[in-house]
Amino acid sequence: MLKEFRYQGVQKGSGSVVRGSIYEKSMSYAKKAINDLSEQHRFDVTSIEQKKTFLYTAVNKQGAKIKGEQEAFSKQELYNALVSFSFTSISIQPKLLDIKFKPPFMDIVMFISLCSDMLRENMKFDEILKILVNDINHPTLKNAVKGISRELRQGTDAEVVFSKYADVFGRFTAYMLGLASKSGSMADIYSSTAAYLNREAEFKKNLKQALVMPIVTLLAIAGAVIYYVGKLFPELTEMFIKFKIPLPPMTAATLKVSYFLQDNWWWLLLIFILPTGSLLYWWSTEKGKLQRDKMILSLPVIGSLIHKMSIEIFFRVFSIIYSGAGNNIEVLQISAEACGNKYMEKQVKDITIPRMLKEGAGLIDSIKASNVFTETVISRLNAGSATGSIRTAAQQIATYYEKETGYKFKAILSSIDIFTALIIMVVMTFLIIVSSESAFMRPPTPGVS
Repeated sequence: MLKEFRYQGVQKGSGSVVRGSIYEKSMSYAKKAINDLSEQHRFDVTSIEQKKTFLYTAVNKQGAKIKGEQEAFSKQELYNALVSFSFTSISIQPKLLDIKFKPPFMDIVMFISLCSDMLRENMKFDEILKILVNDINHPTLKNAVKGISRELRQGTDAEVVFSKYADVFGRFTAYMLGLASKSGSMADIYSSTAAYLNREAEFKKNLKQALVMPIVTLLAIAGAVIYYVGKLFPELTEMFIKFKIPLPPMTAATLKVSYFLQDNWWWLLLIFILPTGSLLYWWSTEKGKLQRDKMILSLPVIGSLIHKMSIEIFFRVFSIIYSGAGNNIEVLQISAEACGNKYMEKQVKDITIPRMLKEGAGLIDSIKASNVFTETVISRLNAGSATGSIRTAAQQIATYYEKETGYKFKAILSSIDIFTALIIMVVMTFLIIVSSESAFMRPPTPGVS
């Protein structure tokens, strides 16, 4: 989560005081950014303060004792604010564990949906924020809404205000909410944003069902089988060896595997953990995310489906914010970042946008040059361009791929479920057969060699 830093300095030459604030990951990043600003605007930095969370207790006008937490740059600043509200007996302590977690996705969707509903009832936006902030439980989202309400009342530009909370809402969502405050149709934009977020949530859910859940299930099965073969099975079988009872072929083979696992488990664990850990770490880097998403698009069957879902989200966002005038560079940037695929985002930013800016190429030719959009997309955009309705064409592309991927995903999920069930059945059958062999074991007859 980004943190807010306030700086103060003295202008070189004039000696006038310079103040401002920025949002960065940490103090070191903030210092670097502020030093760059000081060189650019020729002022000397005198102080940098980080906004922190404080816990306070105080007595209000009615004599009631209240407790709460509030963000401020210093204890004195918070103390002065509480005094201004006629609070007395004030005690302020810094919050020791000030860890801010991003609010749940559905909390953000609910907030935006409720805003949309109340805007349609012709309620003022400031009143809506005052109502909703009391019902928000997540502290990060609650503080964000409080900050937005406060800064909007102070007359700060809406786009500037919401951009400060892009790490809470997401860059696209913050962009749309800032845009809505300046438009004449706030309710429509909030409704469209909520619809997009719901579709994104469904996309992630489908992706999890298609890729994550089967992998987790198979890993759990593999772990259970390894534990049974490596730990439980030898304890059951070695009793027969002790009494010199001949072992059936499958039991004997399984026992050999068990001994191998017992003797080499640390090597096998290392062989599994090191590549897996390295891969997960690499995927957490920007380059790794890029290669991961490029690889996902090339997967058989599921890759094509995920590709079309990313295209759907791209054009759903595109249709919401497309202006129909100018080069719409920012529209392409926001749409690319919202599509959920780093490789597609890179192609649009590195090929489509530079072609439009540097070479003066048209929108459709530049989109085609990125090589991440299907022929269906290009064909539909060409038809829309001929009739002057690019926005309508983008909406049609999003709707078409939403329906297509919805139908195909159901079929693929059914196939994955069947495949997973088949593997479970094969594993269970093997374990049952191996375990049942013990019922046919008989000690050798005395005197018979």
